[in-house]
Amino acid sequence: MMHQYDEPVYLISIVAKILDIHPQTLRQYERENLLTPSRSSGKIRLYSQRDIDRIKLILRLTRELGVNLAGVDIILRLKESVDTIEKDMLELRQELLRAKNSQTVSHDKALVTKKSIYEMIIFQQ
Repeated sequence: MMHQYDEPVYLISIVAKILDIHPQTLRQYERENLLTPSRSSGKIRLYSQRDIDRIKLILRLTRELGVNLAGVDIILRLKESVDTIEKDMLELRQELLRAKNSQTVSHDKALVTKKSIYEMIIFQQ
């Protein structure tokens, strides 16, 4: 059975076993706001594949690079910001390409420039 990437289906014990970590480590990551697993109606933590990939990144940062959890938090926030900026840039590039290909620009996106005429007065003493 295939599950969606964001579908919360894994119990904490399964995730701990898959990643070879203690369930308490996952609880600590949640307390530190490094991840937020979904909860069932009975308050049982459920993790998605996206959550597991995020945990793998956290583990790589802490184990291989020696980053503490405060540093991991900063890195994850920066990564999310960069991902958002890259997504916005991609959308803008696609919009620009569409505008170039259609040779028209919608009125709300049109750039209007006004030329100003400046007079220069020079005073002689």
